[in-house]
Amino acid sequence: MRVATAPIESARVAKYTAKGVLSGDIPPREPLKTVGATLGALVLVLVVLFPIYWIFMAAISSTGGSIYSSGDFQFFPSNPTVQSFLWVVGDLIVPGYAISLNLPASDLAVVFTTPRVELLDVADYGVTNPSNFKHFLWNSLTVAIPTVILAMCLVVPAAYALSRREFIFRRKILFGYILLTQVGGGLGIALLIGLYAIYVQFGLNDSKLALAVYYAATAVPFNTWLLKTYMDGIPVSYEEAAVVDGAPPWRVVTEVVLPLSTAGLATVFVFTFLTGWTEFVVAQTLLGTENYTLPVGLYALIDEYTIPWARFSAFALTFATPIMLVYLFAQRYIEGGLSFGGIEG
Repeated sequence: MRVATAPIESARVAKYTAKGVLSGDIPPREPLKTVGATLGALVLVLVVLFPIYWIFMAAISSTGGSIYSSGDFQFFPSNPTVQSFLWVVGDLIVPGYAISLNLPASDLAVVFTTPRVELLDVADYGVTNPSNFKHFLWNSLTVAIPTVILAMCLVVPAAYALSRREFIFRRKILFGYILLTQVGGGLGIALLIGLYAIYVQFGLNDSKLALAVYYAATAVPFNTWLLKTYMDGIPVSYEEAAVVDGAPPWRVVTEVVLPLSTAGLATVFVFTFLTGWTEFVVAQTLLGTENYTLPVGLYALIDEYTIPWARFSAFALTFATPIMLVYLFAQRYIEGGLSFGGIEG
């Protein structure tokens, strides 16, 4: 809605500014500063979005040459095609099916046929062997969703306890959370080796649920600290008022604290989901071929000697689309969560 009304609002502001400049109420330098800042922001946005545009051009080119080309620099491929995208989504088409009931008393058969659901036939576009995107997508969902559920079950009560309760070793636990959020580099590789050895010993090295448990564990420290910092900004007087009205502790949490923490919860939800959706190294290490997630499936497209840039780019963009949609719909909550979480900017 805001996108649709933005041109009308901009025209209204421009008209008001022009009248103010002509009447002398607005100094001429002010609109010039605004125009300069707008142009600078536009250039910055174009620079940031250019890699996405370049990958899209590689995806719609017939050879993927806009990524890897020894020819002239081109902003648009000479023979654009959507065949690479059809190759990616070709196995997402839902085929129709028939149920046959053979009557034993006669040679007649009654056939019940359901309507055939088909958006398009990719074979008409020269795609005879679609990608295994649906399989990778299912694997990613069955990893990311348990990751979110497990992490949120730990993050929410831990954040509330650290924000509102006093208990033994509270400060030491807080410092431990900070330490765990900074684990990385060589220590992270060492932990991965140890984790792989433990998973192999217990036969969990090809388990998507075990991978989700690992992702949830790694997501807990940072997201608990983020949500705890957000809850610190909620006035205690709201909870005290609920207690005075006779609300038990569980209702104070579910009806006061959590509704006021919507932005923080949305931010934690998105960050946790991205952990299970985009992680590559651990998924490739622990999972077998049948359980590959989307990032590992994307990497599997790379041949030993060649890279199918058109298909690789189309697969990457299709894989990244849900992430962009989630951020667009939750942008307001994410920005609010990060601002109150104390890590804005």
